[in-house]
Amino acid sequence: MKVGFSTDTGNVRLINQDSFFVSNFHNSFPLFIVADGMGGHNAGEVASQVAVKKVEEVFKNDYTSFRRIDDVKETIKKSVIEANRYICEQSKLNPNLFGMGTTLTLGYLYDNIFIIGHVGDSRAYIIRNGSITQLTEDHSLVRQLVSEGKITEIEAENHPQKNIITRAVGTDYKIDVDIIEVEVMTGDLIFICSDGLTNMVSKDKLLEIFTNTKDIQIACDECVKLAKNNGGYDNITVIGIIF
Repeated sequence: MKVGFSTDTGNVRLINQDSFFVSNFHNSFPLFIVADGMGGHNAGEVASQVAVKKVEEVFKNDYTSFRRIDDVKETIKKSVIEANRYICEQSKLNPNLFGMGTTLTLGYLYDNIFIIGHVGDSRAYIIRNGSITQLTEDHSLVRQLVSEGKITEIEAENHPQKNIITRAVGTDYKIDVDIIEVEVMTGDLIFICSDGLTNMVSKDKLLEIFTNTKDIQIACDECVKLAKNNGGYDNITVIGIIF
C-alpha cells in the first residue's frame, strides 16, 4: 500500500477548516479520514478537528480486537456517533461554536475490503482499470433534487444551492452513517477528498492525474495545485491510497 495526502487553505478562505488523518502505520492500522468543517469564525475548524480526533481515538481503542468486517462497521458507527455527540455538546456550551458541524468520510482496510463511513458531501472514489467511480453519495440538497428528478446531473454541477448539505456531524443528536464496502484488488486506487477539490476539478481530470502520475504523493499535490489554479474558492484536501 502506498499513500499520499495534501491539504491547502485555497485562494479565498482565511483558515483551513478541513482536517484529515493518515495513519503512519498503513499496513497495521490502515485508517484514513477527511472532514470538512462548517460554521462561523473558527467553529468549522474545531468541528472537523474534533471529529477526526474522536474517530482516531475510537479506532485505536478497538482495532486490535477486530475479528470480522462487522466489527469494523460497528466501530465506524460508534466513532461517528461519539464525534457527533461531542460536537453537539460543545456547540451548546460555547456560543462561539454554536451551529458548527462537519462532513466526515473515513475508510479502513480490513483484509481486502475497504470499509467507508460517510456523512456529508466529502467523497470517496475508486480508480480501477482506467475508470473512475464515486463510492459515496453526497448528502446534499442538489443530490436530493437529482434523485427526485427535479434537476438533471448537468444542472446540478452549477446549481446555486450546491453547497447546502442535508446531513452533517454535529448538527443534530440523531445521525445516520452510510457504510460502503468495496473489495480492492492490486492496482486499485482509492482517494478521499473534500468538495474543495471536486468543485474545482472534474472527475475526468482527477482520473487523468492519478492515472498518469506514478508517485501518489505527487498526484495528490497536483490535484490540489489544479484546484487552486481553477479558483481555489474553498479549502482543499485529498488522501490517495494505492493497493
